[in-house]
Amino acid sequence: MTGPGARSGLLNSLRSLLATAVALLKTRGELLAAELEEEKLRLLGLLLYGATAFLLLGVGAVFLAVFLTVLLWESHRLLVLGMFSAVFLTAGLIAWAVARRLACAKSRLFSDSLAELELDRAALESDESAIH
Repeated sequence: MTGPGARSGLLNSLRSLLATAVALLKTRGELLAAELEEEKLRLLGLLLYGATAFLLLGVGAVFLAVFLTVLLWESHRLLVLGMFSAVFLTAGLIAWAVARRLACAKSRLFSDSLAELELDRAALESDESAIH
């Protein structure tokens, strides 16, 4: 039969296993939180710089179009207006295509956490096979 010493040894082993599992989950949770914060900062910077670039380039392009149209008003105003229309429409189509490609791209969010969890699973499986 099992005595009190064997039960206390089993209980200590279970406590140790539970403590290890809790520590592992805590570490993985901290890694997930760090990845979320990193992604949030990256997206915020991207949004800020993208909006600033969009605004400044748009204003600059409009001023350039107005300037050249006024400059060539007497001789080639329709040609200049047509060319700027083509340039703006082409730039808009290119920007739309890039935005669509970025929206369809696979996100790397949580890739480090998933890789670490896979390593943990493999380590646990190798420990189980060593026991048997």
